[in-house]
Order: sequence, then structure tokens, then C-alpha cells
Amino acid sequence: MASIREQFEIPGKMKTWSLALIGVGLAAFAIGLFTKGFSSDEHEQAHFWGTLMYNTIFWTLVCNASMFFICVTTLAMGGWQQSFRRIPEAISTMVPIFGSITFVVLIYVVVSDKHFIYHWLDTEAVAKDPILSGKSGFLNAKFFIIWTTLAIGLWSLLGWRMRQISKEADEEAMDHETGARFILRNTVRAALFTVWFGLTVGSTIPWLWMMSIDAHWYSTMYSWYTFASSFVSGMSLIALWVIYLKNKGYLEYTNQEHLQDIGKFMFAFSIFWTYLWFSQFMLIWYANIPEETVYFKHRVQGPYKGIFFLNLIINFICPLLILMKRSAKRNYTMVTFMAVLILFGHWIDFYQMVMGSLSKDHVTLGWLDFGILSLFVGLMILFVGRSLASKPLIVKHHPFLKESIIHQV
Repeated sequence: MASIREQFEIPGKMKTWSLALIGVGLAAFAIGLFTKGFSSDEHEQAHFWGTLMYNTIFWTLVCNASMFFICVTTLAMGGWQQSFRRIPEAISTMVPIFGSITFVVLIYVVVSDKHFIYHWLDTEAVAKDPILSGKSGFLNAKFFIIWTTLAIGLWSLLGWRMRQISKEADEEAMDHETGARFILRNTVRAALFTVWFGLTVGSTIPWLWMMSIDAHWYSTMYSWYTFASSFVSGMSLIALWVIYLKNKGYLEYTNQEHLQDIGKFMFAFSIFWTYLWFSQFMLIWYANIPEETVYFKHRVQGPYKGIFFLNLIINFICPLLILMKRSAKRNYTMVTFMAVLILFGHWIDFYQMVMGSLSKDHVTLGWLDFGILSLFVGLMILFVGRSLASKPLIVKHHPFLKESIIHQV
């Protein structure tokens, strides 16, 4: 163990790049706030707040997917991920940070009564609209604020508890009895997080935060679609950090076998996302019911047509053709390329999910979107790097570490 580089040291270039990206992002935020956010034009306001919304939601869910990955593999008694476990743990530390930003943005939108974003905030419109009136039991400001608070708060708390118990594996070697108790406590906490994750990310949160922008429209597949998008993006983010640390000489116990399994997740959930994309679109297209097709009308035949089908190329065709081969999933350069592409593709997908409903007549993708994106990427690099440097990269006393070291696929 003495020859293993256990402690990550943050390179100067990482700090420089992260701070530069944050600076660009803050500049874009400030310019956007004064030119659009404080504008008297509702379309300009919708552009600014919508851009903040889909970025904050996307990065919060992507980072939360890292803790979900830890929890489901814990419940499956999978030890293969122990050699790089500290990476998804570090990524999950962004949930309280990004979640707080998401909370501020969403609550401000609701409290300031921006009905041009959430139509159900307009009490007069709700009173005259039988569809909105029928949904008013859960589409109201009080329910939105309470459920958003509970969702982000418990994601942060339960994720923190999982990370706290992980620290025990750094302290001292465990005998059989101590290791069994350690695994049991891990399993119970992982189960709690997974249940809450299912109740929120797998159902209610995507409905409230994004689907309710189109308050007259609904899809029973929307939350699964959102989950698949955020999870495959989360696995891609894990892959990028694994490869980065490997290239820097860390994670000696992590090898191509582990990378191939991460690549399998990227490939499999790209296919799962496509299955949901096709099923949701095909059923609505085939039924051709006006109140359902209204969501896809301007996305398939209007200004968002290019972005809508670009999603399919980036998020399905490319993973299918490139990641299907075993050798591609074991190639650092290929996995890095695909991970960046998948993250970008699903960021674009979240863009059209939100802005396609707020700005139906024209595509707004531009400097503000990429500026805010750079802010979140910079914050993620900075704080994940700090988290990785705060404790050993190897959970050296974890009962399943040996299983991870000898892992073969």
C-alpha cells in the first residue's frame, strides 16, 4: 500500500481553468441579469430564468446520479467500484451546492409570480381553466416550495450520511464481524437514499420542475426519461474523472476492466434513454391527439427540429456505433470523447425540454447558455477537486476492496 498514491494534489492548471470558467460564467450571469433578467419584456425574462433553470436542474440531477450509482451498487453487493468510489462520492458533494442554487432560482421564480414560466401561478387563469384547476392540488406555490425543499434537503442529507460512513473505511482494518456491520449500515443507508431518489427523481421532481412548464400537457414517461438522461450523464462524468486521475498517475487499482464496466453503463443507459425517447414520441405521434401533440409540434416541425433530432444523433447513434465494441469501452481516448459528447448531448436535451416550452417561436441558444454552462463546469471542477484532495483516494479498509482489485469482465 505504501507505493500507492492515496492523496490527490490539485494541479495548478486545474485551479486556473476552474477559476477562469467561473469568471466567464459570472460575467455572463451579470450581463444576462441586467439585460434580460431585469428587463420589462417577459420573453427576455423567460430566456434568462429559463437558462438558469435548465442548467441548475441538469447539473444537480447529474451530480445526484453519482450518489445513486453508489447506492444501487451497494444494494447489489457490488464491490467492483470500490477502487474509484471516492470519485462519485466527490461528485455527489456538489448536490448541496448545485441544489442550493437550484432552490434559489426555482423559489424565486415561484415567489415572484413569474406566470410566463409556470402558467399555473396565474390564479385568474387557473380559476377559468378546468385543466389547471384540476391540477391545482399539487400545482401550487406552497406544494412546490415544500416538495422542492424536501427533495434537495434529503438528497443532501442522505448523500452526506453515505459519505460519512465511507470515511470509517479509512480508519482501521475491519475483522469479519466489524466488516459485516459496516456493510449492513451501508446497505440500510443506501436503501433509504434509493427509495427517496425513486420518489423524487423517478417521479415527482421532473413533473414539478420541468413538465409543469407545459401545465396542460403530461407524459407518464417524462420522469423516467429525465432519470435516464441524468444517469447516463452522471456515469459519463464519473468516467471523465476516472480517466483524468489515471492519466495523472492515481487510482493504481483501477484499470481497463473497471473502465469497461463504466462504459457499459454509458452504452446501456444511452439505449434505455432512446427507448424512452421513442416510446414517448411514437405513442403521441400515433394517437395524434391535439392535447398531446402540442408538446412535439414546434419541436418536430418548428424551430427546434434541428436540436430535437440532433439529440437522437448524439445521444443514441454515436453511443450505439462507438461504444458497442468492447475495445472502445477500454480505450481512454474513445471513452473521454464519448463522455464529453454524451454530457453535451443531454445538456442540449435539457435545453430543449425547458426552453422549447418557454420560447416556442425561436431557438435562444447562445452566449448566455454557454456562459452559464461554463459557470457550472468551473464550480464542478473546483469543488470536486477539493473533495478528492480532502481524503484518501482508496477506501483501503473496505471489506470489498479486494473484490475490486481482482475485478475482471
